Amino acid sequence: MTTDKRNADDPKGLIYEAYRIDGITAAECRSIFLDWALSLGMDNDVKAAIRRLLAVHAGDGDGHPMTDVLREGLHSMPTPRRRGGWRSRPRD
Repeated sequence: MTTDKRNADDPKGLIYEAYRIDGITAAECRSIFLDWALSLGMDNDVKAAIRRLLAVHAGDGDGHPMTDVLREGLHSMPTPRRRGGWRSRPRD
């Protein structure tokens, strides 16, 4: 486990800090996950970032609700798609 709480996959250190909160609930972890996902930005591969975060934190957090939330995010996050064509054009 790294001691650096901020990196490209966790720029605000939210995931890092979540693993250090005693008694954190799954609902609180989901809220933190949402904030993390929004802060990551559209240019990043969210699923790849989740995999790297799990590689860093999962060993320390077996049974931790954030590990469960990250694993859920890995399977339930839709791939962002760009909408183009007629849907993106202004209507008269």
